[in-house]
Amino acid sequence: MHFFHKIKKINRGGKGSTEYNNNEYAYIGGRRFIASYPTNIEADVTEKPAFPPNLALIVSIIAVSTASILIRMSNASPIAIAAYRLAFSTFILLPFFIHSGGLNRFLTSSFKDKATLAGVGVALAFHFASWITSLEYTTVASSVIFVHVDPIFVAVVSHFLLGDRVDRGTLLGMFIAFIGTAIIAWGDAGMGEATLYGDLLALIGGIMLGIYILAGRKLRKELDLVSYVTPVYAFSAVVLVLMGVVTGSSMGPYQTSEYILFLAIAIVPMIFGHTVYNWALRYISAPVVSVSLLGEPVGATILAALFLGEYPSMYTLVGGFITLIGIYQCLRSSE
Repeated sequence: MHFFHKIKKINRGGKGSTEYNNNEYAYIGGRRFIASYPTNIEADVTEKPAFPPNLALIVSIIAVSTASILIRMSNASPIAIAAYRLAFSTFILLPFFIHSGGLNRFLTSSFKDKATLAGVGVALAFHFASWITSLEYTTVASSVIFVHVDPIFVAVVSHFLLGDRVDRGTLLGMFIAFIGTAIIAWGDAGMGEATLYGDLLALIGGIMLGIYILAGRKLRKELDLVSYVTPVYAFSAVVLVLMGVVTGSSMGPYQTSEYILFLAIAIVPMIFGHTVYNWALRYISAPVVSVSLLGEPVGATILAALFLGEYPSMYTLVGGFITLIGIYQCLRSSE
């Protein structure tokens, strides 16, 4: 059995009329699609969600904004934090992965399919390793802003390698974001080379996030959410463990409080953050999605001020605001 089941959108009755069979459905980029393999889930486009999507979106943004704060509270090595975050997330999703038939489909898939998912997991592993390490050197505000430049990287790669032409609006957004990041870097330069090194690590994390998004673009169109993220998280966790062994990073044992913190990082920003966010995208329009993507840098900066007493400099505030405007412009232009 081939692991990747094509997802199709079925239009009948003209524009604006979409009919869905008794199959599992998925949402990609704000558009509703349907998987070609039969399930026991009945998709009803008129079905009212059990939980308000806008409220779910707010909850997810707050949850994902806690990641930087929780990471700062840990005394473990950055590689260990990343590895345990992905490992615990995998174990949490594993029962749903097995129940949905994702495990059987994965085991019977081709080597190429498994290798593709593994490659995406490698990109995700390097994203978390570099970004979490950056929090040891630079401020939370600078780190979360630099790591969210992935839309710009995706636009550049898509233009030169994938044939997706970059329009003037995207170019304008890239230019604005470049000015903003330059202002942040200029201000951080006065804080020492270590801070700039942290900014660079966060930027690398953003680039790796862009690679993760690009590599997973095709897979996200062919797999439901759990069938996609569970093996990717698992592969990523394995890579991070190997990375820890190679670099000599301490992977444990830790005190019980550290493992509780690892579990909190997996549950709050990963499950209630990223997973709930993906659920909310089913019901929310693309413009709202674009704005919400900017919520994490803002939320993380506020939480860092409240719980860590870490207040951003004027350079970070001004540069961060300009950078977010640029990223927002890129996101809107790509819709």
